[in-house]
Amino acid sequence: MKIDHIAIWVRDLEKIRIFYETYFGAKSNDIYFNSRHEFSSNFLTFDDGTRLELMQMPSIPESSNNPYTQFTGLIHLAISVGSKEKVIALTTRLANDGYKVLGGPRYTGDGYFESTILDPEKNRIEITV
Repeated sequence: MKIDHIAIWVRDLEKIRIFYETYFGAKSNDIYFNSRHEFSSNFLTFDDGTRLELMQMPSIPESSNNPYTQFTGLIHLAISVGSKEKVIALTTRLANDGYKVLGGPRYTGDGYFESTILDPEKNRIEITV
């Protein structure tokens, strides 16, 4: 078994699509739109076949979770970039481009090398080796 995809609600499909294409090399399919429900969906595929579904619908309420603190439920997406040097370089690039770095790059207590950033809609992204 494997996880086929993870979906997240977003406010701006285009902005989030461009973010994941620009920084993580995701490839986008065509946007699906259901006019009856005002629902839009866009699948992004990463090099290894993992997919992220971006979904948008005006009736979805804003999250009341604080992105700067931990909470119950899905808390982050971890994306492996292949090396410690790439974690450092991508984290530096994101910081220089104005994205919030919550932590790292650093070694964790269990030996992982990672950083944690927020995407444009404040979803936590863990960048790992």
